[in-house]
Amino acid sequence: MKLNREFYTRDTLSVAKDLLGKILVHKTEEGTVKGRIIEVEAYLGKSDAACHSYKANPFGRTNVMYGDGGYSYVYFIYGMYYCFNVVTNKKDIPEAVLIRAVHPLEGIELMKERRKTEKLNNLCSGPGKLCIAFGIDKSCYGLDLCGDKLYIEDGAVYEDEIIVATKRINVDYAGEAANYPYRFILTKK
Repeated sequence: MKLNREFYTRDTLSVAKDLLGKILVHKTEEGTVKGRIIEVEAYLGKSDAACHSYKANPFGRTNVMYGDGGYSYVYFIYGMYYCFNVVTNKKDIPEAVLIRAVHPLEGIELMKERRKTEKLNNLCSGPGKLCIAFGIDKSCYGLDLCGDKLYIEDGAVYEDEIIVATKRINVDYAGEAANYPYRFILTKK
C-alpha cells in the first residue's frame, strides 16, 4: 500500500526512521524498479546548517521543501550525481530526508543496465548510485510521492533488524550540525 500524505507531514526524524524498510518505487517508460530503503539521512531545515534550506531563499532550488511533505526534492551534486530526498513536515517547515541506499527488489536487470554493473550489492549503495539505478533525475523534482510515478509503499522492519543512528556523511562544512546523529541505517542484530 502506498504511503499517504499524513505519513510525510510528521516530524522529520520520525519520518526518517519510519522510512526504513519501506519500498521505493519508480515507474518509467523503461520499466518499474523497486527497492527496500535501508539507509537515510534527516535534514532539519532552518535549524540545521547541513540542510539545503538553511538560510536559503524559499523561491530558489529548495522551494519544494517549503510546501507540505510528500514531494520529491532532487538535486545535482559534484557536477555528476543526482540525490533523491523526501520532503517532510508541514508547509513552511523546509525539511527533508535523503534516501541514501536501498536493497534492490524488482527491475534488477534494468538497474544493472543503468549502472553498468552486475554487482547486486553495489547497485544502490549510495545516493548517486541509487538515482542512476532508479532513473531519478531533475525531471523528478517536485513529483508528488502520493502519485503514481515515484512513490513509497509500506514495508516491514523485521524482528532481527535494528536501526542504528550515526552522524551524516559529507557534511563537514556544517560545523556542529555535522555531528548530529541524523543518519539511520537498517541492519541485522
